[in-house]
Amino acid sequence: MTRKIVAVLLSLIPTLALANNFVIGQPLKPLSIADKGELLLSDDHISYRPWESQSLVGKVRIIQYIAGRSSAKKQNGDMIKAVKAANLPTADFQPVTIVNADDELFGTGLFVQGKIEKNQRKYPWAQFIIDNDGRGKALWQLPPATSTIIVTDEQGKVQWEKDGPMTDDQVNHVIQLLRELIAKAAHSR
Repeated sequence: MTRKIVAVLLSLIPTLALANNFVIGQPLKPLSIADKGELLLSDDHISYRPWESQSLVGKVRIIQYIAGRSSAKKQNGDMIKAVKAANLPTADFQPVTIVNADDELFGTGLFVQGKIEKNQRKYPWAQFIIDNDGRGKALWQLPPATSTIIVTDEQGKVQWEKDGPMTDDQVNHVIQLLRELIAKAAHSR
């Protein structure tokens, strides 16, 4: 019996090692990205500046930290479509996409960067960040080649998180949670 328990516990070690370190009700571990960083759009010109996760305070956010791979993008495509369809008020809400350019297929870097710049032009109210060194993946202990969704409130505290693909029920739950957090943020202004 003891051997079975030890075997089960040992089998969980790889899973536990891949679990992120987000804590509901707490801020994200502070992340600074200096290599590339936040995209800035001015007169159709894109530039970059260093970015820090502490800047997430002030609005409700849905953050997607995503590997620079099309397979990772597809994992939570329904979540992103639902956010766009929800037409949430930008005064209290902002979607944030952080692309881990260190976790992309060899030779696709310029294509990935071009796609992110195109999205910044198409959705100027959204925030796009390129993490060239994969600092967020390491700091937040995220699994490779995937998409992680994080919801933070206006104080920058984690309210929900999930690594990997989401179910329809999870997508619906997140949209409802965003609406509740936005209403609370608007009421506190």
